Amino acid sequence: MDLKSFTSAIQQIADEKGISREKIIETIEMALASAYKRDYGKRGQIVRATLEPETGKVVFRQVKIVVDETMIKSEEEIAAEEEERARQMEDTASDVKHSVSGVDSRSRHGDMDDEEETDEKKVRFNSERHIMLEEARLINPDIMPREELNFALPDQEDYGRIAAQTAKQVIIQRIREAEREAVFEEYKDKEGELVSGLVQRIEGNNVFIDIGRTVGVLPAEEQVPGERYRIGQRIKVLLTLVEKNQRGPGVFLSRTHPRLLRKLFEIEVPEIASEAVEIKSVAREPGSRSKIAVVSHESGVDPVGSLVGQKGVRVSTVIQELGGEKIDVIAWVEDPVKFIANALSPAKVIDVLINEERKEAQAMVPEDQLSLAIGKAGQNVRLAAKLTGWRIDVRSDKSSAAPVEEDTNEEESLVDMEIPPAEEIEE
Repeated sequence: MDLKSFTSAIQQIADEKGISREKIIETIEMALASAYKRDYGKRGQIVRATLEPETGKVVFRQVKIVVDETMIKSEEEIAAEEEERARQMEDTASDVKHSVSGVDSRSRHGDMDDEEETDEKKVRFNSERHIMLEEARLINPDIMPREELNFALPDQEDYGRIAAQTAKQVIIQRIREAEREAVFEEYKDKEGELVSGLVQRIEGNNVFIDIGRTVGVLPAEEQVPGERYRIGQRIKVLLTLVEKNQRGPGVFLSRTHPRLLRKLFEIEVPEIASEAVEIKSVAREPGSRSKIAVVSHESGVDPVGSLVGQKGVRVSTVIQELGGEKIDVIAWVEDPVKFIANALSPAKVIDVLINEERKEAQAMVPEDQLSLAIGKAGQNVRLAAKLTGWRIDVRSDKSSAAPVEEDTNEEESLVDMEIPPAEEIEE
């Protein structure tokens, strides 16, 4: 029978959907076998189809599983099984609901009778799907129990028309499932990566972005405060999560994650790609201000200058992508005293006292630098604390020095703020 109308589109579907040609052929074969069995087969039969893409011909065969006496259920076992089944039918409503779920599963994946017995359980003999070992060895002397024998099925003259009608929806559905699986596998590997996309539509507070083979959602909580999006606008987003659902892979995006800042600098700064410069930590308040700590692994390479770029061109590009968000580039050093002093930039720090057990630090700054060190609404010291992983108390050099363990000046210090480790904040 000639089914070139199917095979002529295989390569086109493979190219458009990104699905392997073999997967498409397998899908078509399953659909054709299902349609053939429904129209011409018998209950219990295992029907398989083989499609020859070059000729468009389809060969159908019936598969029988070889069994011996030890694999067949006795009459007593069958009777006991029927009694158990009848009892289960009278079980609780939850059991009935579970049973309905099982029927739905069969409707999605095909008749349960089509499944081969691959485990060690005994089976109820059915001449349409089983063949005794003695009989099977008359055909193939070397065959063993649980192996399969194939029997040719007759061609049906009108099957071409019926197959086209019956198998069409099954083929479309299974190709969609294969496409969703391929998209899921592709984007699952890109979690935590930067992707570029076009704003496709805006529904409520959610922004849907076309990122290539699928559309990702940018939830309201992952949008930068005050940022506005336009249909057709191209933006860069961080792919944070890919999960499976009935409608296809769910792809979730972010514009607020600290990792977005890291990835943007990786694009702009070749020294990061060559591993001459490393980003050690990032602290970010999206849409307002960020701090990023960097270190050089090669002598003669200025880590801060690498990120800033000549005349600030590199950092300006990132700032522009983030809608004007201010970025402080900080030199990371292993000494926590120096690192905390650097993190409070642009304020000048006179001295830093630390309590390593409690991860607390007290930074002394000139009186005229106090407001700059703390920042508007405490933003500068808050970001410095996130960047370093230390709880920081800022005081002026004219205020009375207090022990690091105590917080005595609520107006000039950042108090009662739990700061998680920097690596946790980054991730």
